[in-house]
Amino acid sequence: MKKIYMLATSLLGLLFLQNVYAVDLDAGDYDYAPSGTNLAILYYQHASRDSLYSGSNKISDNVALTSDIGITRYVHYLDMAGLHIAPQILIPFGRLDAGKDISSLESTTGLGDIILANTFFIYHNKDTKSTLGVTPFLYLPTGKYSKYDGLNIGENRIKLTVQGAYTTQVADRLHWDMAGDFTLYGKNDDIAEGGSLKQDLGFQLQTNARYRLTGITDLRAGISYSDAGDIKQNGVITNSTKQTKFWIGTGISPTPTTQVIVIYGRDLKVENGFKEDNRINLRLMKVF
Repeated sequence: MKKIYMLATSLLGLLFLQNVYAVDLDAGDYDYAPSGTNLAILYYQHASRDSLYSGSNKISDNVALTSDIGITRYVHYLDMAGLHIAPQILIPFGRLDAGKDISSLESTTGLGDIILANTFFIYHNKDTKSTLGVTPFLYLPTGKYSKYDGLNIGENRIKLTVQGAYTTQVADRLHWDMAGDFTLYGKNDDIAEGGSLKQDLGFQLQTNARYRLTGITDLRAGISYSDAGDIKQNGVITNSTKQTKFWIGTGISPTPTTQVIVIYGRDLKVENGFKEDNRINLRLMKVF
């Protein structure tokens, strides 16, 4: 149990948060919207984890780690210097709870790291409804963090993720999205063991398909692979969390300016980390 606790504590340093705050796409996120359009979005994700892996080997199925994370997001579309862009801000908040063999990590609640982003639409074809966009996400170290806590909502470091995505209509009712991103990490100089915590480049690849059943309802599914990057701390290297996951769900637009998305997902494979056995995502969006 002591070995499990020590590995869990090491992974929770930052690798776990990488998965909590991953830049996962909802199908249609890169759809083109006219200048002047505003989006107010509220996200909620509940995820539970019941096993822990070292490499590809399961070392415990008697751990419990749940996260309830919300994000408020505001997006505004405009034209600037001949380029269509969408500046935005995301504010995460939530709760993390540990149980069973890692119950001594206890729980935490609070605000996460504020994220500033801006999508640059570098290609758009109205006929094929195809769009190519690039979005940098800048994570600011504003979230709740203490080096003495086993669980933290904030990461206590600056982080930059750059994502590129392409979306197109491949058939009358079928849309397809594909995206890739990489993440550069700043240092965390305030850790319990002293010294600095550094992390190698991380990346993620993902794809979504969306089939329109009616004018207001669609079915959607996706899959992704991510490698968070190795962590280096006081000469010790912790191998990165590698995660393959899938999701399925539906999008419903009860009015022309509102949308509700409900998604279920789970991990297919994990290396060096906690494996999600269930994940529920909800998204509410208002266009104005």
